[in-house]
Amino acid sequence: MNFSPISALSPLDGRYAAKFTKLRPVMSEQGYMQRRVQVEVAWFIALSDCGFAEFKPFSPGARTYLLGLVKHFSEADAEAIKVIEQTTNHDVKAVEYWIKSKFEARPELLNAQEFVHFACTSEDINNTSHALQLKSGRDQVLLPALDAITSKLRDMAHTFADVAMLSRTHGQTASPTTVGKEIANVVVRLATVREKIAAIKLLGKMNGAVGNYNAHLSAWPEFDWEAFARRVVETPEPLGLGLSFQPYSIQIEPHDYMAELFDAVARTNTILIDWSRDVWGYVSLGYFKQRLREGEVGSSTMPHKVNPIDFENAEGNLGLSNALLRHMSEKLPISRWQRDISDSTVLRNMGVALGYAVLAYQALLTGLNKLEINEAAIAADLDASWEVLAEPIQTVMRRFGLPQPYEQLKKFTRGEPMTRELMQGFIAKLEIPAAEKERLLAMTPGNYTGKAAELAKRV
Repeated sequence: MNFSPISALSPLDGRYAAKFTKLRPVMSEQGYMQRRVQVEVAWFIALSDCGFAEFKPFSPGARTYLLGLVKHFSEADAEAIKVIEQTTNHDVKAVEYWIKSKFEARPELLNAQEFVHFACTSEDINNTSHALQLKSGRDQVLLPALDAITSKLRDMAHTFADVAMLSRTHGQTASPTTVGKEIANVVVRLATVREKIAAIKLLGKMNGAVGNYNAHLSAWPEFDWEAFARRVVETPEPLGLGLSFQPYSIQIEPHDYMAELFDAVARTNTILIDWSRDVWGYVSLGYFKQRLREGEVGSSTMPHKVNPIDFENAEGNLGLSNALLRHMSEKLPISRWQRDISDSTVLRNMGVALGYAVLAYQALLTGLNKLEINEAAIAADLDASWEVLAEPIQTVMRRFGLPQPYEQLKKFTRGEPMTRELMQGFIAKLEIPAAEKERLLAMTPGNYTGKAAELAKRV
């Protein structure tokens, strides 16, 4: 059956299919199969080097051929495995049989074929394959997409470091900041969580049906199977897997590292939901304008509209991603006794969870690249909000021991429209040193920004 993007059940493979050219080869079922072949081949080659009398080391040509099965794995190969699975009704066994089918006319490999999947349980292959998928998905797709957003925001923080802006705590006028400083806050949060995502160790176990090397030791009781498994898991690709070794498990790797990874990505997404809503609000206030695209329509009935759809799309898709990520982080570390299969179908949605995140990151970056600052609108809001200077005035009054400074400013400003003339008239009457009075008189909502510019430029 041939599928068209327009008939896809998931918008990731339908409406947004073109956006996943980097993620799809890694996180799709084809990508999963390729990783399974990689694990089987790495184990197979490593076994040949163990010094067993019954299994001689492979020749250079055989090694190259086996590694080529991984490197050149194609959609046709994945389809061939699916055909075998129709008979086996077991996906990992189908991979094993497909590998063996590639040994025809190669006596060296044919004679050793029963060492493919030797002493392995399906989960030895699956858990390491999932880790390899996450390794590529994180390092090649997710983190670069996140880095692109962070880089753009850092540039904006520096560019707009000196652009004073009215704050709105509780939605009300508050002490001014700068546009750059508010963006710098997001940069620091993203950098912190990005470091955590990158530092999470991706684990793999290769210890048999219940984690005790039972089958392994039945064949060669004197061999150090744990050290061998560690070597296969930790040796860099392509001869190993380049993962961190998990020494203790039931039949499945416990998935705690996955929960940690998914929680960290979800925290990243939450930060970006926060920012998407904020920048949406700034567009609504007119602080940012959006560059127009020729032919683009904002409303089917209101011709004037230019909607902040990129930030809305980002918010929606970040929420979808988090719903899946949080379910997985709560569900995956739970397994009945030594193994149940309820994790398997959930794990097949890792790509969907990461896909919605990547889709959101792309939308957010697109939106950021369309923004143009409207300094006139920002300055107008500041000039209409002289009441924010009540804070520095009462603070200076406190310094010089004037009576009830907070209460005086509360009575003077609360609920009343404030102007430059009113605020400066209040300052002129204060009994404070002349130099301090001059400093307060020179203060405006636009220059009362503290260290905001410095902090923005430093990020």
